[in-house]
Amino acid sequence: MKIVSNAGSDRVIDIIKPNLLPEYQLNCITPKLSLFALSELLHPAWLLSLIKLVLPDNGESLDLLGGPNDRASRNLLQSRWLANQCADWVQNKAEVRCSDGHLPNGAMIIKDAVSQAKHAICGPVSVTTQGFGLTPGNRFDLIQYSETGDETKLVSDWFDALWDDLREQPDARGTLIKALHQVGKHRDPTTLYATILHNVFKNQGDPMDEESIVKSATGIRDTMVWKKLFKFQRDGVVGAIDKLNRFGGCIIADSVGLGKTFEAL
Repeated sequence: MKIVSNAGSDRVIDIIKPNLLPEYQLNCITPKLSLFALSELLHPAWLLSLIKLVLPDNGESLDLLGGPNDRASRNLLQSRWLANQCADWVQNKAEVRCSDGHLPNGAMIIKDAVSQAKHAICGPVSVTTQGFGLTPGNRFDLIQYSETGDETKLVSDWFDALWDDLREQPDARGTLIKALHQVGKHRDPTTLYATILHNVFKNQGDPMDEESIVKSATGIRDTMVWKKLFKFQRDGVVGAIDKLNRFGGCIIADSVGLGKTFEAL
């Protein structure tokens, strides 16, 4: 049994992806299922004869859009396209069953065209960018890779026994596909705009306190520019400074001639 560090060139993805060969089968237990991790497997996974997925109970979130380390992937704005691609993949290639509770760990087993287990990984692994080693994980995770045929068969037999014990669940695959389509559907611009405004302002609470945001000790309010601003322009400055402090950026946009240059200065 080999321990996988899941960093550098010793990652789960480096073991799994090259070995997804035509007519092979992938058996997988995963507590989370990220679109951005699935995207790494989509092309070779279409060559497989079958994928068996064991997911946590339907009440648990799969984190389809990943975690904090997946922000760069979300910013590519490909999530909707990926979700629809993954839905097609699940529809055509996957069998899905759900556990009767929380999944504390995961496993990935690759079988060849005659159903003989060839590779097996088990431990705190999941179909996520962190589980694949694509983004930083917990260095204390003990991920094990079976190096001998006997070890691989042992893990494979354990998976097969669990799979049979769960029995067929006709609704499980449909539930996953529905969740993927929910991510992949079009949203109208009005809904997106309202959602953005809600998340920007939901924690604002009481009206802005000019003194707490624009400190008098800085001398800003004694400058010629500040004194030339009208009240509504000063409110804009206060709001802009508040957003710079809280979010690290701000866009000032309104009608022509309302003093955006003064506010920016």
